[in-house]
Amino acid sequence: MSTLPVDGYQLEGISPRAFEHPADRAATAALATIPGLDQVVRKLIELGYERALRAAYLGSSVRLGPDQLGDTWNLHNQVFKTLDIDQVPELYITQMPFANASTIGSGKPIVVVNSELVRLLGRAERRAVLAHEAGHVLADHVMYHTALVILIRLGSSLPIIAGLPVMAVRRALMEWYRAAELSCDRAAALATRDPEAVCRTLMVLAAGAEADQLDLGQFMAQAQDFESGGSGLEKLSRMFLDLNMTHPLPVRRAQQLMAWVQSGDYDRIVDGDYMKRGEEPPARAEAGEAAAHYADRFRSAFREAGDAVGSATDQLADWLRKDRGGDGGGE
Repeated sequence: MSTLPVDGYQLEGISPRAFEHPADRAATAALATIPGLDQVVRKLIELGYERALRAAYLGSSVRLGPDQLGDTWNLHNQVFKTLDIDQVPELYITQMPFANASTIGSGKPIVVVNSELVRLLGRAERRAVLAHEAGHVLADHVMYHTALVILIRLGSSLPIIAGLPVMAVRRALMEWYRAAELSCDRAAALATRDPEAVCRTLMVLAAGAEADQLDLGQFMAQAQDFESGGSGLEKLSRMFLDLNMTHPLPVRRAQQLMAWVQSGDYDRIVDGDYMKRGEEPPARAEAGEAAAHYADRFRSAFREAGDAVGSATDQLADWLRKDRGGDGGGE
């Protein structure tokens, strides 16, 4: 497996469908079935909320360039070139006490990194974050994500837009964005040729400590335990915890990424065998696949939880029978 960045390495014409996570495909198809959703998104932008959001970022941030954190700016340009994206967004850094990055702007996107992220991450990890954001641009995630950021900031102050309840739209966009994050972790692995750097980044973001203080092997073992361990009820609890967040939990993201790498798809794409833009198959059946994906997801979680409850009930019944039997024998 190739893991080191290569000078001149470029995934020429790569389609975002080449690395799209199945959950992303299903969630995107599900969004397409919501009547009026695009109208709501466009209305948010027309009302000036995007301009206000952009102004808030630009007014409290510093634009990077060759003479402003030049190494980070160079990494930003490199990953866009690797993913064969001609238009490179402007890059900004803003003072924030938590590590994060974001891409906003439906027409002309900008990438914003928080100062804590730059402080915590080494060069390879910064490259991974910037490649993740480039994945969002390539996959055309930015318009929906901008709408989601606006809705989160507005809270419940706008209950209805264009006839659709805002909170329901926000929940739908959050489900989609969690899935989109999994696709962009793959994009980061491909652009950097370093899946472990992506996992180290997730570990650092989860811990808030520099990578040299942490052990990646133990973090990956934790990720595997989180994904496969626990009872049915614990898995159901994890699923509902996930539903209330804009990003999947870091340990799950690491597990999902490495499972994809181990499937062989990562090596195949790095070796040049991938779908290119313009070669994407028609998406007619994806709405049905989306419904099946979410039905299976919830059905499986509830079935496992039901099995766990049933097992616990049987154990309790056995204990009560034994207890009653013991009492009866002593009378």
